[in-house]
Amino acid sequence: MQLTKHWAAQLDDYVIDLGWSSDGRHLAVASAAGGLTLFAAADGARTAELPGHDDGANALAWHPAQPLLASGGQDGAVKLWDASNGQHVATAALGNAWVDHLAWRPGAAGTLLVAAAGRDLVLLNADASVRHRFKPAPKTISALAWHPRGGCVASAYFGGVVLWDADDYVAQKEFPYANGIHALVWSPDERWLVSGNQDPSVHLWLPEQDQEFHMSGYEGKVKELAFDRTSRWLATGGGKDACLWDCSGAGPEGREPLMFPHDAKVCAVAFQHAHGTLATASADGVLQLWSPDRKQPLRATVRMPAAATKIAWSPNDDALAVGTEKGVVYVLRASL
Repeated sequence: MQLTKHWAAQLDDYVIDLGWSSDGRHLAVASAAGGLTLFAAADGARTAELPGHDDGANALAWHPAQPLLASGGQDGAVKLWDASNGQHVATAALGNAWVDHLAWRPGAAGTLLVAAAGRDLVLLNADASVRHRFKPAPKTISALAWHPRGGCVASAYFGGVVLWDADDYVAQKEFPYANGIHALVWSPDERWLVSGNQDPSVHLWLPEQDQEFHMSGYEGKVKELAFDRTSRWLATGGGKDACLWDCSGAGPEGREPLMFPHDAKVCAVAFQHAHGTLATASADGVLQLWSPDRKQPLRATVRMPAAATKIAWSPNDDALAVGTEKGVVYVLRASL
């Protein structure tokens, strides 16, 4: 397997977030300075330079079916942008707290956007009007993850996770956790809800069975989580190895994980959408591709000029977008 550079572009600050539109035609990139740039995926042409957020941008989220981009920033605002013409559509002013997390409701019901700003969790309509404000969290909200069918959204804070119903707005379940949570992810088969933690560890819940598992022993905080499309493999960061847990059957407890080594701390993990390839990046600028089910799992290694801050596969899995600490965006082609 090979990774080759398709195109690259320089921004004015390090890349704080990036994402592909649902049709794969656009790549949106947010720089820490606050500006947003839309690129044509085919050739890297800049199709729009958007002002973004005056005090700095924090998060991006594409609508699951439309060329509608949401951004959140340190100005306490959520802004919506039409990627087809590069125009600002609407703004939701949520208060003084930074908007750190955004996520559209998945599937056909994707007309709702959830935003986290400080302790506040807010549901927004596609015109940026407020649908609902949930009860404030006890502490700052640190991660969000929609259930794969969109029925509820998981919201994490120091002390636990709440599953909020997206239609009647009640708390479906609450999972106490006596430490900080940095990341949340659902398995595609809806069985597992997983947190990456400050303590440092990974915690797994089976919400339907009211069971939970705890995997510790990491070198540092776990901020990187990703499931493969089959829900078998859970990839995690937290050290110089990308650690893969087998979540099939009864789950990872009692099983030895696969360890995919780097020479520096792993800073990003991402599985392809429809295939089994895992991309991992480390703080020394190395990017690697792995196939967990192969006897020799390492498929490709690329040394980048700077460490990745974000990586994301295109919807059709043929390209990997990489944002770096030096503000350079790369789109790499993956080929057998």
